[in-house]
Amino acid sequence: MHIPDGFLSTPVWLSLDAAGVPLIGYLARRAQRELEESRVPLLGVMGAFVFAAQMINFPVGIGTSGHLLGAALLAITLGPAAASIVMTAILAIQALVFQDGGVLALGANVLNMAVLGVAAGYLPYRLWGAGRFRKAAIFLGGAGSVVAGAVLAMAELLLSGVRMPLPIVWVSLGLFAITGALEGAITLAVVQGVEALNPGFVQRPAGTRPVTLGIVALAAVLLAALGILLACGYPDGLAKLAQDLGIETRARSLFSTPLADYSFRQLGSSWFSRAAAGLVGLGLIYVLCLLAGRWISRRRSA
Repeated sequence: MHIPDGFLSTPVWLSLDAAGVPLIGYLARRAQRELEESRVPLLGVMGAFVFAAQMINFPVGIGTSGHLLGAALLAITLGPAAASIVMTAILAIQALVFQDGGVLALGANVLNMAVLGVAAGYLPYRLWGAGRFRKAAIFLGGAGSVVAGAVLAMAELLLSGVRMPLPIVWVSLGLFAITGALEGAITLAVVQGVEALNPGFVQRPAGTRPVTLGIVALAAVLLAALGILLACGYPDGLAKLAQDLGIETRARSLFSTPLADYSFRQLGSSWFSRAAAGLVGLGLIYVLCLLAGRWISRRRSA
């Protein structure tokens, strides 16, 4: 789902970068009206959990994998505005530290996943989350966030002049639909699991018990350190689409970082190098989301 640099034409990525700044500024102002100071630690913990979960790819088809996006999960637990800020922080760290997603294409990835992906993930819950269709709404939110982000990415590639034969388009949409269904199931399971620990968690996140935050934080650490042992090595849906279209060689990096591809290259053990990189990323995401939350909360109080 992360578009690398080199895939989009200059007019497309430049326009989306220009649009992304005011959009995130607007959402930050919206979050100021909604975010209470007692909820700030929740931003850091949920951001770290989603980052760790995104590191673990699971197979969705022959030679293709997917991973949790987390847009719907963040929107349901934090509210859509705060979720967009947290997802933007995750995408920025992934691009700048782990070279996952392009720096120039950051505006496109923010629009696809942190803005419209979050909106698509939250809409079913907003419409039907309070009634008897609540479980279906959570599932549809998770599925919709993935499909919406994928369709947007494909549209941006088309606008950039990438030719997409219809058979490849239909196969890719089918794979994204499977990934979306898995996202919906995971999102529902996580929400139900957290609410089993903290009843009313989604409706009243300000009353989150410290033990709930601790368990979610522990789950994030275990995912980052041990979950990678179970990760599938197949390319994700967008990378597979790029292979099928013959554009994967266009991907480029503007600079090199020590944690590229979620691995400490200097360390010998493959597992240890990835686990160490994941834990560093976990800390970076937690601190960045915590600082963003405190800044937004203080602006609200002022």
